[in-house]
Amino acid sequence: MGYVKRTQKDYSISFKLQLVSEIEQGFLTKSQAKVKYGIQAGSTILNWLKKYGNFDWEHESITAMSKTPEQKILELEAKIKLLEKQKNRAEHLAERADKKVIIFDMLVDLAEKEYSIDIRKNYTPELSISTKRNAKKH
Repeated sequence: MGYVKRTQKDYSISFKLQLVSEIEQGFLTKSQAKVKYGIQAGSTILNWLKKYGNFDWEHESITAMSKTPEQKILELEAKIKLLEKQKNRAEHLAERADKKVIIFDMLVDLAEKEYSIDIRKNYTPELSISTKRNAKKH
């Protein structure tokens, strides 16, 4: 199988919108995006920026270009997918942290039992002596 030339039609609209958003928000430059996503021509990204971006290329200023309802929907769908990925990652990290706490707790229990020492501080709900003295003065 030989070299297969890719066209802009090979990229989904949500991908294009996401890439344009990353560039406009300053997360990537055009050249970084080209390398990161394996896009062969820089003009491809420039075309997407002109078509989907918020930059007025004729006057070189940012404008609030109106987007079609379809573009808005696709943009929101891309954002939803990104947020879902971020949420899943956060849940995964939280679950790992919970497991680490449980394991650490078990290790402390084991060490306390094995060596007959108190590792954890046991705070009583009573006020300390110095706190009681300060409370009487006021």
